[in-house]
Formats: sequence, C-alpha cells, structure tokens
Amino acid sequence: MRAFEFKLRTAASMALAVFFMAFVPFFATAQGPVSFAPLVKELQPAVVNISTTRMAQRQLGFEFPELPDNSPLQDLFERFQEPDFEHQEPLESRSLGSGFVIDGDGTIVTNYHVIEGATEIWASFIDGSRLRARILGVDQKTDIAVLKVESKRRLPNVRLGDSDAADIGDWVMAIGNPFGLGGSISAGIVSARNRDINSGPYDNFIQTDAAINQGNSGGPLFNVDGEVIGINTAIISRTGGSLGIGFSIPINLAKPVISQLIEFGETRRGWLGIGIQDVSEDIALSLGRPNTDGALVLSVNPDGPSFGTLKEGDLILKFDGRVIERMRDLPRFVAETDVGKRVRVEVERRGKVQVFEIELGLLAQENPLDGLEDIPLDPPPEGLSEMLGFEFEDLTSENRETFGLDQDVDGVLIVKSLPQSDAEEKGIRAGHRIVEVNQQPIYSAAELRALLGTAIETGREVILLKIADPVGNRRFVAIRLNK
Repeated sequence: MRAFEFKLRTAASMALAVFFMAFVPFFATAQGPVSFAPLVKELQPAVVNISTTRMAQRQLGFEFPELPDNSPLQDLFERFQEPDFEHQEPLESRSLGSGFVIDGDGTIVTNYHVIEGATEIWASFIDGSRLRARILGVDQKTDIAVLKVESKRRLPNVRLGDSDAADIGDWVMAIGNPFGLGGSISAGIVSARNRDINSGPYDNFIQTDAAINQGNSGGPLFNVDGEVIGINTAIISRTGGSLGIGFSIPINLAKPVISQLIEFGETRRGWLGIGIQDVSEDIALSLGRPNTDGALVLSVNPDGPSFGTLKEGDLILKFDGRVIERMRDLPRFVAETDVGKRVRVEVERRGKVQVFEIELGLLAQENPLDGLEDIPLDPPPEGLSEMLGFEFEDLTSENRETFGLDQDVDGVLIVKSLPQSDAEEKGIRAGHRIVEVNQQPIYSAAELRALLGTAIETGREVILLKIADPVGNRRFVAIRLNK
C-alpha cells in the first residue's frame, strides 16, 4: 500500500513538474521581456541626438553714459554701441530632440518641430561621433522631417515595423534625448490607439505610458522585436515633464511621407477636392442611418477631381475599399493614396448606395497663412488676460531678442504668467509662444483675442492651446478660464 501511495505521489509530482515546465515560460513571457538590455545594445547606436546652430544677437550688457554735444569721446562711444553683426559668431543651442537612422547611407528621421528654424543641424551618435546634417524634406502636417548625414562608414540603422500590428497592452521601448540626457531608455506599453490630439489633419497617434519628455521628440518607439512602430512626438503635461501620456506617429502613417520626402523633397498627397464634416446623431437620424459612420460632403471644388461626380449631401461610406468610421479617417486615407490612382468611392445619396470611380488629384502645398480670413472673429471680451492667466503680445524684433527667439518663428508671445493662475500651474511662462487655439493656427495677438472671444461667447470653460517653448518643443495645454 505504501509503495502504491509512493508511486502515486511520485507520478503526481512528475505531472505537476511537467505542467510548470510547460506553462511557466508562458507566464514569464506574458509579463514582458526579462530585460531590454539586448535590444538596447542592438538599437542604441542607430538613435541620434539632434542639436541645432542658430544666429543670436548679443547685447553688450551695459549702457554708455550720455555725453555733451561735440564731446571728443562721442565718435568713440558710437562705434562701440553699434553691434558688429557681420563678425558675430553663431551660438549653438542646447540639444533639442532625437532622431533615428533608417539606412546605412545616413538617412535620419525626426520631427519637423525639432529642426524648425535651424540654420545648422547636427546628429550626435552614442559612440561620440558628430555629423552635420542637411534637410532632405519636411512635412508640417505630420510633423516629420528627413535629414541626411555623410559618413565614410556604413551607419547602424533601425528596421521599420508594422504599427497596425501593435495592440493595446503590447510592450514598447523609447530611446531618446530627454532634457539633453542622450541615450536614455524608457519602457512601457501601448496604452491606446488612434488618438486624435488635434495637432493636425491626419492625427492617428499611438498613446504610450513609456516616459516621453522634452527632448524625446523625433525619437523612435520600438516593439519587442526591435522594430520602429512610432515616432515620439507629443506629450500632455502640466509642467513639461512626463505624466505617463505620450504620443507617437504610427510608422505606417510616416512611411509614405518619408519615402516622398526622400524622393521629391516634399509630400505628394492625393486630393479629392471636397469639403466634409462629421455625421452627428441628429444627421444620422435624419438620413435614416443606424450609426454615425461616414463623412458628409459639404462642398465640391469646381477645379477638383470630384466635380461632376460627387454632390453636396453625399455621405461617403468607403474609400478605395476602406470603411470610413469617422470623418477624420477620409483625409488620412486620401493623403496616403498615390496621386493619379483611380479609386472607388462608395456613397449614400438620397437613401441609395452608389459607387463612383475618381482619379485622385495632387493636393497643393498650402501656405500656413492661407484661410485665416475665413475664421469667424468676435470682439474680445474685457479682462481677457485675467481670464487666461497670462499676458501676451505680437512678436517683434525687440521681444524676440529679449527671449532668444529666432526671427522666423511665428505665433503669439506670452510676456507674463499671472501668479496663482491655472496657466502658471500648468507651466506656461514668459517666452513661450501660442501657435494654436482650439485647432486654429495663430499668427497675431488680434487673431488670438478674437478667437478666444468667440470661444468664450459660445460658453467654453476650457481653451486648448498649443504652446511652443523658446527652443521649439511643443505641447498641448488645456487652460481653464477664470470667469
């Protein structure tokens, strides 16, 4: 009997051991990799720090005394007071961001806002080497820039992955240059997909809780296979530091942009030539639709490829076989499609579904100042600065010099942050620039006052601002109005 019990216990122990041997590795891997160290060693050499050189005007730092007329020292003092800009040396700013090499020939991808306004760009590698970069092309709409460095050796480079295969909960790793601390690693998970943060017409961000800080912009977001699935671009933060919410451009969205910038130096996006809007629940009800899917045609450009085919009031349901779940899907699908391609567009017109073929045109490169005359402007309310928590003014040569801003940057300058305001608590400071208000680009204080006046008149309690700091880092800040 004892022998039988011993054999039974032995058999049970062996079965239990086999179970653990089979399933424990699964449980271990389900928690993530044991260490990111092997990936870091492989990938870190291909990630670079981006720094720029800009011309800055120096001040002498003291004032000369007033001299009486005809003083023999007058000519001497005047010569000293005149700045010698011709022989002024360029000042190199601190490191602004990150980038990554995508081929051995030295092609580098980063964010446009990292190199915006730079007169010289440098890429620094983890081995200490430093190469000057030139711009192959930039795209403001997706905030992507492609650079090129020349090297006598083949450079280490990364592999571009498939961002559509990244699921919520997957492990990811970011390598970059936060706060000028080059070669920093952070890890986390994909915490959301398809995020629209109102930064542009093609927003489709990957959200991650991997620490993304100022200086990570333009750096890569890797999956556990060591493939780039995103370009780290933006954060939501009250102070400029990580709150565990960072955003990356999906690499599948970036790939065609990168290819076009390399080949043409600019983007060549498809164009339907229509104006569209969301389908609200009331509109869906009026159309007898079971949901709010699709994009409603508001207007058709008489010079566009859709003229004579699509009509105002058409509800676009599919584009080139892809379902339009939200209005903002359509501009992205069109932009990703080759110019000149004939695509099938499925629409619902007066209750009937019809399919048309349209040959896509070329979307013209837009001037950032275009369209401002169409903004509905209401008169600004009294006490606007107190409501916002800061004072602002137009950019001038004088205040650009005061805050060390380049002559080619735009926006509206914040000159004072009011104590104990929501703006101050959220890290808005003098020297920052407002470049957007509620998704509208801003180029003057008058436009800012008018747009804010319109928002306040419509009952908004919170204003969404896009803020740029003196070195070009950008973030979104929601300001609660003090009424």
